[in-house]
Amino acid sequence: MRDAVIVATSRSPIGRAVKGSLRDVRPDDLLAHTVGSVLERIPGLEAREIEDIIIGCGSPAAQQGFNIARVVAVLRGLDSVPGTTVNRYCASSVQSIRMAAHAVVAGEGDVFVAGGVESISAYRFGDADVFPDAENPEFLSGAGGDEGVGNQNSRWTDPRSRGALPDVYLSMGQTAENVASLAGISRREMDEYALESQRRTAAADHRGFWSAEIDPFTLPDGTEIAADDSPRPSTTLDALESLQPVFREGGTVTAGNACPLNDGASAVVVMSAEKARRLGVRPLARIVSTAVSALSPEIMGLGPVEATARALSRAGMSIGDIDQVELNEAFAAQVIASARAIGVDDDRLNVNGGAIALGHPFGSTGARITTTLLHSLEERDEELGLVTMCVAGGQGAAMILQRLN
Repeated sequence: MRDAVIVATSRSPIGRAVKGSLRDVRPDDLLAHTVGSVLERIPGLEAREIEDIIIGCGSPAAQQGFNIARVVAVLRGLDSVPGTTVNRYCASSVQSIRMAAHAVVAGEGDVFVAGGVESISAYRFGDADVFPDAENPEFLSGAGGDEGVGNQNSRWTDPRSRGALPDVYLSMGQTAENVASLAGISRREMDEYALESQRRTAAADHRGFWSAEIDPFTLPDGTEIAADDSPRPSTTLDALESLQPVFREGGTVTAGNACPLNDGASAVVVMSAEKARRLGVRPLARIVSTAVSALSPEIMGLGPVEATARALSRAGMSIGDIDQVELNEAFAAQVIASARAIGVDDDRLNVNGGAIALGHPFGSTGARITTTLLHSLEERDEELGLVTMCVAGGQGAAMILQRLN
């Protein structure tokens, strides 16, 4: 069987949506920059050798629409390269890497660009006026995720047990409240986790970790954006504890223990191991296994649990074999609950911080945390890593990578 390997990575800075450094940047321009940057790392590669560009996007409409992958191919002068845009919401760019790996293993191409993009500034997330009547009313009658509103100690129950459909459109913050109640995660634990994410992110920044993986973006006025907008290294536990719940009266999820809304792009090059050898390119990692899973949309934050179990089983591994885990930090509640269920300890989990500090541009995050994991494995001289994340609508995704020397 052919091996699929990642040979290059790139990511943009992550801007804060609407008011941040990338708010006026078109997502196709941002992605074109990132795709160009990752291809520059393989100078011997010719356009005709690229089989496809596969791009993930959580909200592929407006400036992110029109099959943004193909738009970017033409923007970069890659007229001969096809492009396709995929949507697995938060895990869209994990899915793009997964599809590239599957094609390589199947012998249907040797070189793929995979990645993702999201600009909440360009496509206002949650704006009901963008597509009125988009939500199927069958899901609105149950209102399962609102049970217990006003009572943070209420336990989530499966809406189907009450004769209602689980709400596939339930806000992500409400799903985090459900996970917190179901798993018994306290507000204090969530705030402490968020503080540690900020601390680890700041420590990594201090030693130059983030600058090593970011390809700066230059605005039309010549301003260079070279760092992420969202980290708050000076925050304190007292400051986090002073924030009010955002999604549920008497709840636990705040702006401080959840990821912000963001803009960003990321890309990797996936090749067959044979092609990498022919080009004289040193692979960064082998894609060992991937998996996706599903569960009730109302507790989507636990999606990494089953997806990780499937990926580990396919690799013939246990969680004890994994040196580092990048579990996307959509909300502190779901990270804590999922990590406990998976059985990963704090010393191996998000060792450089995560999305609570950095941000979570939905379609881009999967390739971003893959990039971060590969750099971190190299920095620590470790071998095996796991990327996993929850997915809006009630899914999970996971991918195991083996760093190659």
